[in-house]
Amino acid sequence: MTLRFSRQGEDGILGYRIMEARQLAERIYQVWVEAPRVARNARAGQFLVLRIDEKGERIPLTISAVDGDSVRLVFMAVGKTTLQLSTLCPGDEIMDVAGPLGRPSEIRYFGHCVIVGGGAGIACCPIIARAARAAGNRVTGIIGARSANFLILEDEMGEACDELFVATDDGTRGHHGFAADLLKQVIARERPDRVWIIGPAIMMKVTSEVTRPDGIPTLVSLNPIMVDGTGMCGSCRVVVGGETRFACVDGPEFDAHRVDFDVLMARQRTYTGEEKLALERFSAHRCRCGGSESHG
Repeated sequence: MTLRFSRQGEDGILGYRIMEARQLAERIYQVWVEAPRVARNARAGQFLVLRIDEKGERIPLTISAVDGDSVRLVFMAVGKTTLQLSTLCPGDEIMDVAGPLGRPSEIRYFGHCVIVGGGAGIACCPIIARAARAAGNRVTGIIGARSANFLILEDEMGEACDELFVATDDGTRGHHGFAADLLKQVIARERPDRVWIIGPAIMMKVTSEVTRPDGIPTLVSLNPIMVDGTGMCGSCRVVVGGETRFACVDGPEFDAHRVDFDVLMARQRTYTGEEKLALERFSAHRCRCGGSESHG
């Protein structure tokens, strides 16, 4: 595991430079961050912990892609830190980056792999799909979102997979329904050998139940509250198979059929009040300072 913290460039500025930043869908953004050592060591399934500035909180974001010396981070702007991150532009800098963290996805030959992504979780799927395909697997991709406005990386997933199916809750794109519906159809046609499901906790909970009756090995990537990302703080503890595990060092991927999703979702709501207050203060500060809207 490689840890990469803030660095000082020749100009004396601390930080990691944003090389590209743009909006992918409604409230969903991507940034490419120059972090050579992280990019050199990153593998599918791993994540970063970043801090935008000296007063900022530390947040985990999955490594969505690697290109040369840069890594791609995709996120939904829902809280103070992600909203602030969405306002940054090429040339801006992030103060701290630590990573790659977490255990990489177990990638080897399984046969037929299905990778299911929901909402912003779709961002984590192409890198896994490419790795699984490179290992000789046939890869089926399934992506879903509330509506077409929230779908991301469809073309990229199509290129990474042997076949791709799309679902939207409102029917504005692809199948009118849920990713779980499409997974049922795939299983009815041919039992997969391995399934990954990545998305909101409730989506992973519901969708993983589709594979339980047939005992299909299924992995989910958990996204609990996380602070240091090295197993020291205990904030990311989750219950798997009745035992406490730390998502940052034992995961983030776990056996979906052993995860207690109810505990996970309850812990995700621990700081809802504080997060709302921080967002309100940040939004008010931007208004006072004449802050512009996020880049598009």
